[in-house]
Order: sequence, then C-alpha cells, then structure tokens
Amino acid sequence: MSVYIIAEAGVNHNGSLDTALQLVDAAADAGADAVKFQTFSADLLVRRNAPKAEYQKQTTGTDESQYEMLRRLELPRAAHETLLERCSARGIDFLSTPFDEESLDFLTDGLGLKTIKLGSGEVTNGPLLLRTARKGVDVILSTGMSTLGEVETALACLSFGYVAPNESPSLDAFLSAFVSQEGQDALRKRVTLLHCTTEYPAPFSEVNLRSMRTLRDAFNLPVGYSDHTEGIAVSIAAAALGASVIEKHFTLDRSLPGPDHKASLEPDQLAELVRSVRRTEAALGSGVKTPSPSELENRKIVRKSLTAKCAIIQGERLSPENVTCKRPGSGVSPFSFWSLLGRTAIREYAEDEALEE
Repeated sequence: MSVYIIAEAGVNHNGSLDTALQLVDAAADAGADAVKFQTFSADLLVRRNAPKAEYQKQTTGTDESQYEMLRRLELPRAAHETLLERCSARGIDFLSTPFDEESLDFLTDGLGLKTIKLGSGEVTNGPLLLRTARKGVDVILSTGMSTLGEVETALACLSFGYVAPNESPSLDAFLSAFVSQEGQDALRKRVTLLHCTTEYPAPFSEVNLRSMRTLRDAFNLPVGYSDHTEGIAVSIAAAALGASVIEKHFTLDRSLPGPDHKASLEPDQLAELVRSVRRTEAALGSGVKTPSPSELENRKIVRKSLTAKCAIIQGERLSPENVTCKRPGSGVSPFSFWSLLGRTAIREYAEDEALEE
C-alpha cells in the first residue's frame, strides 16, 4: 500500500483564501495525496490571555497574544467550501484539523469529510475525541508530546465512541470498549497513529523515529509520521521504516510572516519529498530475496566459471595448478571445483578456455 502523503498547509495561508487556493495547487502539482488545513474559532480554541509558544514568539513577535494571532489566521466557513471544490478539481484530497467541536461538526456534517486529522494537542481532549468517533469517521491522530499510556487512553475513548454511540462515557467504559474485540476491530478499521515531535522545527536528536515501531507493536494499528524537522531527510527515513502516512508542513514562501512558515517546505522541496518517498517505497520491495529481473543478465557477466588456468592436454589430471575461476558465469559453477579435482580432462583445453563437466 502506497504511503499517503499529506501536504500540511495549516495556517500558512495567513487568512487569505487566494493564498490557500495557491497552496492547494502547489500540493497537487507536487503530487501529494492530500492537502490539509486547520479549522477553528479562536474564541473556542484559546483563552484571551493564553501565552504564545516560544517558537510562535520567535516567528511572530510578542506584540500580540496567541488569541489575536489565531484570529488573524481563521478561515471563513465559505472559504472551506471553495477549497474543497478546488481540491476536487485538482484531484487531491481535502483534509482539515478541527480544534473545537463546532469546527468538527462543520467538517463532518457540513462538508461531508470522512476522514478527520486530529492534532497532538487533542490526545487528552476526551470530549473532542469522543465526538469525532461518534461521527463514524476515520481518524488520523498525531501523538506528539504523549506517553504510551496517554495514547492508549485516547484510543480507548475513540473505541468507545465507535462501538457504544448511545452509552454514557466514563474511563471504565472506555477501557471496556478498548479491550473488546469489537473495539479493537473498530480501531484497526478507522484509526491511524502518527508519531510526532511537537516543536518547530523539531531537533533531529529529538525525533526518535523508532517510536513508530513502538506504537505499531503496542496497538497493532497503521502508524505514520508527522514531520516538523527541517528538510526532507527524516520523512524519507520514516518511509523506509514503514510509515503508512507522512505529513509535512509546506508554504509558498518561507520568508512570509506567520508562525509556521519557517518550519515548512517550499513547493519545490515538497515535490522532491514526494519523489523521494515514492522512490523509497519502490526500493523497499516485497522482502523476498530473489534476483531482480535486471540482475538475471548481469549475473552471467559478473559471476565466474571454471576456467583452464593454463593449457591442459586431454587426459591430464585436473588440479589447483591448472584450474581457476574467471568471468563470465556461463559455464561450470565454481562450486564444482572440488568435485573436478583429480579427474582427467575429457579433452584438450587452451589457456583461459571454459571447462566442461
């Protein structure tokens, strides 16, 4: 199954529909499978006095609050409909991450999305997790900043939402759903986990890509990677480790003002990421160790055959002094060397002539 590549536009439209449409086109041109935005109401997402993250202070300054910054980056509901239409026209999937329940309802009930991407900040947001599962949609859940236990609790909440749509929620009910066969089947059918390091840009030394394997082994679910590092190397490595989904921020111009531009790829880099991931998954192959079609002719050339080291007369005894191994490999295999030793030559051989059995 091909790696599903999500081009994360996020809020890199800076509140402009025209820029958002250009981002859709850039993602489609790069060959990504999906372009993803963020859907939220600042009034429902953050308190008025909430501080900015350190990386947000560095990229957008300290003159405004996080609330004021997010207000500038909201996309109107009508803009989402326009973006969905552009995605359909360009043959690329439209995704968005809701940060509040009203935004979730709009994406699922208003736009009809069948897949919802939830960010790392929602791993402990039980009400939003539950409401998402009760929509009956597929979920891609980032797990940045999380312990394995927190991920398990989030999955338990999702499983309960899928299999017990009318029951009263509680932690005990979540656990019962999680350990049930029905709950596990629902998770395997609906949920993909993304390993993530929630820093912008994420230091390479803190990526810990082996956590992908830990998540896969712990929960027996598809696992991918949400990449906040600089460049494309880590995304390629994630593909080599078996990521089913790769998500990467991109922008039209890294010099634009805004919180995420500097940690994003530009369109040409996004296109190179897609090409590199496709090459990587092609290179992974089936895992069966057998000669490839292109090797079959080459092995005749680069393997060796038993060859007369010097001129040999008919009836002469074959020995290490008159038999050697040389290319090409179209004659008697060198593995027959020992069985031929001591036998007499069936005919005369010139020096460098291939031997016959």
